[in-house]
Amino acid sequence: MSMDLLSFARGPALQWALVIFVLGIFWRLAGILLLRRAPDYAEPRNALAWPGAFKLIVSRSWPRREFAARTALGVIMSYVFHIGLAIVVFGFAPHILLLQSLTGLSWPNLPTSLVTLSAALTVGALGVLLVRRLVNPVLRLLSNFDDYFSWLVTLLPVVTGMMATAHFGPRYETMLTVHILSGELLLIWLPFGKLMHSFLVFVSRGTTGVLFTRKGAAL
Repeated sequence: MSMDLLSFARGPALQWALVIFVLGIFWRLAGILLLRRAPDYAEPRNALAWPGAFKLIVSRSWPRREFAARTALGVIMSYVFHIGLAIVVFGFAPHILLLQSLTGLSWPNLPTSLVTLSAALTVGALGVLLVRRLVNPVLRLLSNFDDYFSWLVTLLPVVTGMMATAHFGPRYETMLTVHILSGELLLIWLPFGKLMHSFLVFVSRGTTGVLFTRKGAAL
């Protein structure tokens, strides 16, 4: 039974997750690109506005000095989480083999010990970010189902992957199946929740930078 479910996770479930993921990304991007925009009749303050895109992307990658003391922990944990997750996804040998089978691209893998450490740091950072969201009155008020569910579907593949690699918990085939299915849940949810910011963060910052530069606003 566990082998049948593992075959399903590696086969039809993965295929449908990828289809939903790709179509969802294109649907969200198309919805943004097709939005009607009001014409801007104001005379541009700067003839070349594109450098403002790069400037705002860089400047918004760290909090302003006035807010650094209050937001430093969240920013640092966010960087730890994102960098750690990237190392896990793109540096672990089995993940590289999967991506190679899907795209034909391959690259050298990182040592398993480094990937394991990155996974542990990712889980720790996600835990800190959740506690911060729960204890901060403003963050708690602004949080909704999307925030907590996105946190959960991001955490599950990392934790189950660590358990499968360490042969901890249920038998390996069962744990691997849970890991694969949790990764597919992440793929399915990503285009429709706040995790979509992974595709839009630099686009939105760059667009804002162009608009601000065109109007002569300080970045």
